[in-house]
Amino acid sequence: MSATIEIVEVAPRDGLQNEKTPVSTEDKLHLINRLIAAGAKRIEAVSFVNPKRVPQMADAEAVMDGVPRDVGVSYAGLVLNRRGVDRALAAGVDEINFVVVASDTFAQRNQGASTAEQLDVWEQVAAAAREAGKLVSVTIAAAFGCPFEGEVPIGRLVEVAARAAAAKPDELVLADTIGVGSPGEVVARFNAVRKVAAAAKLRAHFHNTRNTGIANAYAAVTCGVTTLDASVGGIGGCPFAPAATGNVPTEDLAYMFGRMERPTSLDLAALIDTAKWLEGVLRHTTPSMLAKAGVFPPQRAA
Repeated sequence: MSATIEIVEVAPRDGLQNEKTPVSTEDKLHLINRLIAAGAKRIEAVSFVNPKRVPQMADAEAVMDGVPRDVGVSYAGLVLNRRGVDRALAAGVDEINFVVVASDTFAQRNQGASTAEQLDVWEQVAAAAREAGKLVSVTIAAAFGCPFEGEVPIGRLVEVAARAAAAKPDELVLADTIGVGSPGEVVARFNAVRKVAAAAKLRAHFHNTRNTGIANAYAAVTCGVTTLDASVGGIGGCPFAPAATGNVPTEDLAYMFGRMERPTSLDLAALIDTAKWLEGVLRHTTPSMLAKAGVFPPQRAA
């Protein structure tokens, strides 16, 4: 296994998108700058979606206009359709992340199109991103379960992944959107998808809805996945999936892998400070355990 774990920080997008308290563009940029100072190298900064459906992301262009450039950070924008791709390219993202939902019911709720229709659009998106010289990833949402249909058979996931992989993504992401997966399922599903997506780098996106996110992240790494999404403070959720609560906290994940001598690029103290700062912005506590308990061994002032 590779010694280093890469964490894609998704708090500015997936973390904030479901928050009821409006977050200003200034605070979003402050969050991004804090994450850069903490060592984040890849940040999903925005999504280019209908602002009426996701009001928190209405200022995507303004955020991208304000992010620091030439600091060794790759900024990703999430898109759901071709219009989103055009906006993302115009805004100057470094990476484009397109979502395909594994179940038809959730696909309709999330994007107003069936899974097959989303895959048709994905092929266009992948071609447009490659032509523009951007890294392009496809996230298969509800890869472990659907809030409306229940279980998503592994055969269905493999079928969707095979077609998604045919468009040659740089990365293929399996997302446990509603946090229902278990470590055994993680290993089984990533191993099955790898067989039909051998050319794509695999990435994992876990939600901690049922307190299995950290265990699932570890399981993914044991089967060769070295890139994981996480959100500082553990904030996040999907506006279109009932009870889809937060992501795995970045600092909790980085702490675990650090104790396992699998380093990340991240500074735990800076992440904890950011999680606590976020609580003031959002006006509620965050799910982060490390922000509550602190690092071990305890750090003492000189």
